[in-house]
Amino acid sequence: MAIICFSITSMGNNYNAPGMTKTIGYRDWRWQALWWHNFFLLWSTINGQTRYSIPEELKQGSVVGNLAKDLGLGLSEIFDRKLRVASEAGEQYFSVDAGKGELVVNDRIDREALCGQSASCVLTLQVVVDKPLQLHRVEVEIQDINDNSPRFPSQEITLQIAESTAAGARFPLEIAQDLDVGVNSVRSYTLNKDDFFSLKIKDVSGGRKVPELVLSKSVDREKKPIHQLQLTAIDGGNPVKSGTSLITINVLDNNDNFPVFEKNVYKVSISESSIQGAFILKLTAKDIDEGPNGEVEYSFGTHTPDNVLSVFDIDSSTGEIRLIGKLDFETNANYEIDICARDKGTPRMEGHCTLHIEVLDVNDNAPSIFLTSQPNFVPEDAPSGTVVALISARDLDSGDNGKVTLQLPRGSPFNLKPSFSDNYALVTGGALDRESFSEHNVEITAIDSGSPPLSTKKTIHVSITDVNDNPPVFTQPSYNVYLKENGVLGSILYSVSASDLDFGENAKISYSILDSKVQDVSVSSYVYINSDNGSIYSMHSFDYEKLKVFQIQVQAKDQGSPSLSSNATVHVFILDQNDNAPAVIYPSSAALGSLSHQRMPRSAKAGHLVTKVTAVDADSGHNAWISYKLAEATDASLFTVNLYTGEVRTKRAVSEQDDSSQRLLIEIQDDGEPVQSATVTVSILLEDGLHEPILDLRQKVSEPSKKTGRITLYLILSLASVSVLSLLTFLILAVKCMRNSRSSGSCCMRRSDCDDYKNPNRNLQIQLNTDGPIKYVEVLGGDMLSQSQSFRSCMSPMSEYSDFTLIKPSSTNDFKEVISVLDASLPDSTWTFESQQVSRKPPLILKMNNKKKKTFSFLLFSTGNT
Repeated sequence: MAIICFSITSMGNNYNAPGMTKTIGYRDWRWQALWWHNFFLLWSTINGQTRYSIPEELKQGSVVGNLAKDLGLGLSEIFDRKLRVASEAGEQYFSVDAGKGELVVNDRIDREALCGQSASCVLTLQVVVDKPLQLHRVEVEIQDINDNSPRFPSQEITLQIAESTAAGARFPLEIAQDLDVGVNSVRSYTLNKDDFFSLKIKDVSGGRKVPELVLSKSVDREKKPIHQLQLTAIDGGNPVKSGTSLITINVLDNNDNFPVFEKNVYKVSISESSIQGAFILKLTAKDIDEGPNGEVEYSFGTHTPDNVLSVFDIDSSTGEIRLIGKLDFETNANYEIDICARDKGTPRMEGHCTLHIEVLDVNDNAPSIFLTSQPNFVPEDAPSGTVVALISARDLDSGDNGKVTLQLPRGSPFNLKPSFSDNYALVTGGALDRESFSEHNVEITAIDSGSPPLSTKKTIHVSITDVNDNPPVFTQPSYNVYLKENGVLGSILYSVSASDLDFGENAKISYSILDSKVQDVSVSSYVYINSDNGSIYSMHSFDYEKLKVFQIQVQAKDQGSPSLSSNATVHVFILDQNDNAPAVIYPSSAALGSLSHQRMPRSAKAGHLVTKVTAVDADSGHNAWISYKLAEATDASLFTVNLYTGEVRTKRAVSEQDDSSQRLLIEIQDDGEPVQSATVTVSILLEDGLHEPILDLRQKVSEPSKKTGRITLYLILSLASVSVLSLLTFLILAVKCMRNSRSSGSCCMRRSDCDDYKNPNRNLQIQLNTDGPIKYVEVLGGDMLSQSQSFRSCMSPMSEYSDFTLIKPSSTNDFKEVISVLDASLPDSTWTFESQQVSRKPPLILKMNNKKKKTFSFLLFSTGNT
């Protein structure tokens, strides 16, 4: 649907509405032709909204336009589609004729009431139709008609002009108001003819015209005391309308006396907390003239500033001065006001005086804190009294209200030192520690002496700079490092770490190794350390059989001035690897690479001991456990080799069919990973009539005689007696030791032993010794190195037991070091150390669980040589 934008003018030929018909002349005909041309041009080219234009004050029922036709609706659709109109202005000025589809005036339209002095006045209508629901916007422009005459605010104007007024004086007159706009508004003013007065029109901003009455020549009150003039305002409407105002001019006599105040200067005080309307002072001025020339009006001077006019007010009749604004002592503490007393004479005479108002201060301003200098960085070792910042305090109030005191909270490490006139120095009041508090937020409170007192708080940020007062600290006082032998050169052994509570360069740590000897060689030949990160690297491939344990002293040093350092001990335990093959020590000829020749009689029975192969392994622990087996034999059914002892025995009796020369290849293996092995070849010659050099005990035991049976019985009884006596002795010693430990806190048989036991600072020496296939540990401390006191339990590797060296320790810590060595030497065994809390120096229990799932426990007492 096209939306037509057009303007409907007041043409009588189209609409039979009152006030809308006018005579069409030649010019109007040409204008209407041009209008219709433009209308149809717009109809065919513009797709806009519907717009009507009507004059105001149309009668009710006047037609505005054919709304249905303009919207493209038929007459039948008006009712079916429920055509209706709603006004956005709220008042329903228009309605739709359902029979014709015309938009008609529903109520009186007053343009001045709707739009006032606005140049454009448009009423917006919302036209709604249903089926389908559609909303159309229609604008109706209300054109102004000249239905209002100009009006003056006053119908009569009275002017007082002294007879002494000079010719040419101008007197502004009131402006007439016309509710119409445009050409219908006020266009000019006229004044009736008069010999003494004329009219001048003055143009002001906004296109307004202001009439001014001009005195053409001086008036004479004696000749004509009153002049009456008529001022006419004319608008530009058609027909023209006008409004008049009567001007009455009274010629006044001369006023030759001015009002006089009682004082030239008045002084008064008022509190700044005074409320609005408070009375301040009443002024009085007298004029000795009579009549209006003696009547006085009061006012502030012509050049009184706005800050006075906004705070004070004077009653023009009584001269009373009152407070109308808010006083602020800090903004204006004093006011100098010129007061004018003007009589009502012509010309008006004036008298002046000065009013001095003093504002009294109240405590309505909190103090302020200012930093004269920004806080300095304070070193943590700064002495007490070091200046940190300069501070000043101010209060805009006066007197006691402006006296300010600064305070610090309790426990602050700073003090306030007053200097002069509310200026202070913030100084240190004690020792500072950056590691505890690297920054301080110092809260300063300023309190004035007013009643009630007001306060302000300000926080000052103080940074503490670092001083090198903390040495580096290792994460542990000592470190235990377990290193496998035969390691790769340059591999990392361990990384130590230290931290420094200081900051910056003072916290940068470099690591070094202190020079010490390991087997008469500098420790730097074995390891080196990365000075930046504390990583320790090997410079040597370690051999457990040569070096089992050594110590490294690591030093951590910061870069402060002076630098600080600390040390830590790194215990390096070399762990054995299976890098040695078993070595045959018997038969000795086998060690030389030749065959071992053995002889055996042909009469040998089953179980006959032919020879014994013995080998040792330089390794330790499981790596040194040796087993023997028969790899090859001339007759495998004739001989057997004991797995653990290496004994070569016959499995059966020698027969005549057996070869006289037997050759055995025996393989010897350790228990390490990977397995190391060696072989030995044994050559056995079978000879007739050869005497047996080795007594076959098993054969003799299998053939007991009466005599040997009795001896065996005696031996059993003797062993039982000795065992019972040993058990009783052990129990007696244990009970006695426990009683002594409860009473004296120790269990010592000899004083020297007690002294050794009570001294935990004895040097502790740990030795892992190898005696052929038997391994044992010796731990000697203090005098025990000379006494060589130890309890040794040694068992062969093929006995399914483990080896021990049990000593009397000098302290519990020493025994723990022994356990760590045992763990390193026997990785397949689990060692535990228990302390029985019976006395001050309790007995010690050492336990070992080997891989055979067997547990051995030993109860150790400090009992001297026992």
